[in-house]
Amino acid sequence: MPTTAVTKLQANKSDKYLLERIAEGDPTGISDLYDRYKTLVFSLAYNVLGNMEDAEEVTIDVFSKIWDKAETYSSQMATVKVWLARIARNRSIDVLRKRKTRLTSQSPKWADACLECLPSHENPEEDLHLAVFHKAITDALAQLPAKQKDALSLAYFKGYSHSQIAELLDEPLGTVKTRIRSALQKLRVIMADGKKGRPT
Repeated sequence: MPTTAVTKLQANKSDKYLLERIAEGDPTGISDLYDRYKTLVFSLAYNVLGNMEDAEEVTIDVFSKIWDKAETYSSQMATVKVWLARIARNRSIDVLRKRKTRLTSQSPKWADACLECLPSHENPEEDLHLAVFHKAITDALAQLPAKQKDALSLAYFKGYSHSQIAELLDEPLGTVKTRIRSALQKLRVIMADGKKGRPT
C-alpha cells in the first residue's frame, strides 16, 4: 500500500479507536498512536527536563504505560491527547523529583563562578569593577537562607519555571514565589547597604 494511502488510513482512525485496539492487545494501535503523538510527548518532557536523553526515556515510558493501561482510559475525564499530555507531564515531574536527592551535589551554586571566569576586557578598570561586583553578589547570597538560595539556583541556573520548582521541591507554588521574591528583595537591600558603606 502506498505511503500516502497508509497515512490517510491512520488519519481516519480516531484516538479513541486506537486506544480500543491497544486495550485489545493490537500492536498496530500503539504504533499508530506513537506515530501520532510521539513529538508532542517528547516536547512536553523536554520542556520540563531540559535533557534529550531523559525526554526520550520519558517518551518510551509514557507509551509503555499506555500499552499497559489503555483500558483505564475514559473519554469522560479528558480527550486522549490531554490524557497523554497529563501522563507525560506527571512522568517528567517524577524524574525531576528523583533528581531532588542530587540537587545539593550537582546543582551549580552561585559561589561556583570563580573570578577568573569573568569576561576579560581590554580595560583593566572594567575588569576590576566586574570582580568587585561578583564578590559583592557572592557575599550577599551567603546571607540568604538555604531554601531561598536553592530556589534562586533552580530559577536562574537551571531556568525552571516557578511551577516546576514547586513540583520539584514538593512545595506550594505560592511558597516558592514568595521565597524567590523575598530572596531578590533581600539581595537588593544587602547590595544597597554595601554600596552605602563602600568608601568613595
